[in-house]
Order: sequence, then C-alpha cells, then structure tokens
Amino acid sequence: MIRFLLVVLIVILFLVLSIPLLIYEHFLEKRDHGAQMRQSLAVVQFMFRLILWVSGVKVTVEGRENIPEDQAVLYVGNHRSYFDILVGYTTVTGLTGFVAKKEMKRYPLLKNWMENVQCLFLDRKNLKEGLKTILEGIDKVKNGISVWIFPEGTRNKNSQLSDLLPFKEGSLKIAEKSGCLVIPVAMVGNADIFENHLPFIRRTNVRIRYGKPIDLKTLPPQMKRKNGAYVREVIIQMLDEMQEKKNQ
Repeated sequence: MIRFLLVVLIVILFLVLSIPLLIYEHFLEKRDHGAQMRQSLAVVQFMFRLILWVSGVKVTVEGRENIPEDQAVLYVGNHRSYFDILVGYTTVTGLTGFVAKKEMKRYPLLKNWMENVQCLFLDRKNLKEGLKTILEGIDKVKNGISVWIFPEGTRNKNSQLSDLLPFKEGSLKIAEKSGCLVIPVAMVGNADIFENHLPFIRRTNVRIRYGKPIDLKTLPPQMKRKNGAYVREVIIQMLDEMQEKKNQ
C-alpha cells in the first residue's frame, strides 16, 4: 500500500507543480515546436522512470535494435496494465504518441501533458471522430512522430497471457495509409505490478520485446486483407516464446 500511496502522491505533485512548465512549453511550442516536443518527452520519461523505480519495477528490454532510427513507425502491443504506457514510453526511441481513449481528456493537466507528448484521443463510439483520429495519426507519422496503439481496445483480463482479445477493425489503418512499418510489441509481467493484486503495487520484473518490423505492403494478398489478425498472431507467438523462456 505504501508504494501505491507514493505513486499517487508523485503524480499529484507533478501535475500541480508542473503548471509553470506547461505555461513555458506553451510559448516554446510557438517558437520551436520540435524543441517543445523533445522537452515534453524527456520530462514525461523522467517521471515515468521515477514511478517505475518507486514501484520497484525492473524493466528488461529485448529487440530494441528492431526499431528503425530514421523513420516513424506504428507500435502495436498487447495491453494488460495501466503500467503498459509507462513501460512503453521509457523504452521507445524517438518521439512517440500513444492512442488513448477520449475519456482521458476529462482530466486537466494530465490531458495537457498527453497532448504535449503527441497522444491521440480516440472516440470508440463515434465512427466519424475515430476516422479523424486515424487521419491525425497518419499526419504525425508523416511528420516523424511514431504512434503506439493497443488494438485490443481495452485491458485484457484473460488468465492466459497469449489469449489476446480480437484486434479492433481498422487498428492498423495508420500504417496502411502512411506506409510506415509496424513494430509488434509483447509485454510480460505488467499486470503483476498492480492489476493482479489491487490496490497494492508490488516489486516486479517486467519484460518488453520489440519484434521485427512488418511492412504491410509486402504481405501476401490474403494476409493484407486480415493484417490485424496477422500482427495479432505475431504478438501471440512472441508472448508464448517469452513465457517459455521464463519457465525454463
């Protein structure tokens, strides 16, 4: 319980005390948008690393060499924990915005920081607004900002780690329309931090693996039509391999 209270305190203090920094970044964005994005990412990554440290989380990264250094990509990962975003943001290379549910815009200050690090807000109930979000994502990728999406649409609570929920239709449209590479991402152990024993946060070892890039344009025709299912199977295989390695 102590770790949980410390994390809550850190988040609240950061959001309140960072108001002057948000004001500064507002003016910095007008002068140098690139500098503002890099600074925001550095601040958020620092805070996420602090939260992971306080939570007693050790993160092991595999396959970082699979992330291209010269182009934006679409990260596609499994989703089991609130900590998935922290682990993702502290291990990616380059500017990256996560796709979050529209309801996150309700929270002042948090919303501002999410916007500063290029997050997208998806309205899952409004098809027209969802299309706008996809177009925003395509624009970000074309401007060198990677996008991270959880195609399951919500946190997966299935007992079997590799029993992924079906990927939402259109979840890979950003990659389809922009032509960017897809990086499959598998995370193991995240739910053991918090979700598996609410409300306690417990010391945990987490592993994240970045898979080999997938170019949707090169897939056979039958796979192109079901590219979401194809990427889902790739991530399932990655999770199975990671579990097998863990049990050895």
